Amino acid sequence: MTLPSIHIGPDHSSPIYSITQDDLTKGDSFSRLNSTLQLVVHKLLEGRDIEFTEACLLEKTTPRELSGLCEASRHLRDTGKGSTISFSPKVFIPLTHLCRDFCDYCTFRQSPAEAGSLFLSPEQVLSIAKAGQKLGCTEALFTLGERPEQRYPEAKTWLRDRGFKSTLDYLTFICSLVLKETTLLPHSNPGTMSRIEMSKLKEVNVSLGVMLETLSFNLTKPGQPHHRAPSKWPNVRRKTMDLAGRLKIPFTTGILTGIGESKIDRIEALWAIKQSNKTYGHIQEVIIQNFQAKKFTPMADHPNPTLHDTLWTTAVARLILGPDINIQVPPNLNSNTYPLFLLAGINDWGGISPLTKDFVNPEAPWPTLERLNRETTAYGLNLRPRLPIYPEYFMNKHDYVSSSLRTNISRLVDTDGFVQGGINRYV
Repeated sequence: MTLPSIHIGPDHSSPIYSITQDDLTKGDSFSRLNSTLQLVVHKLLEGRDIEFTEACLLEKTTPRELSGLCEASRHLRDTGKGSTISFSPKVFIPLTHLCRDFCDYCTFRQSPAEAGSLFLSPEQVLSIAKAGQKLGCTEALFTLGERPEQRYPEAKTWLRDRGFKSTLDYLTFICSLVLKETTLLPHSNPGTMSRIEMSKLKEVNVSLGVMLETLSFNLTKPGQPHHRAPSKWPNVRRKTMDLAGRLKIPFTTGILTGIGESKIDRIEALWAIKQSNKTYGHIQEVIIQNFQAKKFTPMADHPNPTLHDTLWTTAVARLILGPDINIQVPPNLNSNTYPLFLLAGINDWGGISPLTKDFVNPEAPWPTLERLNRETTAYGLNLRPRLPIYPEYFMNKHDYVSSSLRTNISRLVDTDGFVQGGINRYV
């Protein structure tokens, strides 16, 4: 099997150090770690607890040592997940682009004057969902702005005129409609939520998601990307993540890298995710999302994180979070290099749509499933389609799914809990 080399440097064309095929596949790259890192990594590989201060030592990894870190993270992935790499065949449904927040890197957000419509109608949502169903999709991913009715009277009026108290009230109705009219399973990313709102959404969603993004308070200061985004303040996001745990909701979260945070900030965020899951057991998936600069935003000239940087973050995420957590790096945000993250310990590609674009990153098309399958199998791994809820949360944990959704799930899965027909259903 011939694997590509990884070139690490300030950009992909000018490497300062190369990790070769031999570096990443032979068994001695671990010896390249300095003695302190070896002690920390040995503890993690043995399943022993480490202190936060020990986790912070991973920040000192040099380019030469990265191959050893990747080898260790791959070993953990293989221990927990075997050779399976999953993805979710989905449709992306942007229920509304309106948002009360202003994040300096976002192009998803629109004002009422910019939006073609304030909200998608039930008819528009069902049209997308039914088209996706015909293509074999099993996930209806709902992404929307944060509580736009709190900023825009137009949004509040639109909702009130249709009998809804809030955007999340409308979302709950729409999810129930998709469940009734299609075979798709809703997964919603609606931002911060209260206990009552999350409880209602649990009845019509097989999982929910909110990106933690970062715990850096520095990024909320004037001139920083989250200064005008109150829902992105660390305590608010963390509260939502923990609340999902108390309600036993399968939860997707993650970090956003390259927006001005330090490596220690990333370790702190990953540590918070680990501690939340240790307490509640609800974190089904962690996304390592690398920042991509977008035109016409305040951060249009901000540099993207390097390949080395994202590989390091991915490997550290696996080491901190352990063998059982599902970890993904979005392939459309790394179109030329995404297979390499298989060598850094991921076991999932996230949602891939044969129908709809990534409305949050519209400039970044999904890879075709044929290419994704080819690239994955080249590394001796098996690509399998999954639901927006991972098998362990409905096969092994009976209180994480409302009874009303179990029939919907059972119609779609095989005996292992993955989508019936496997990858051959799509390629």
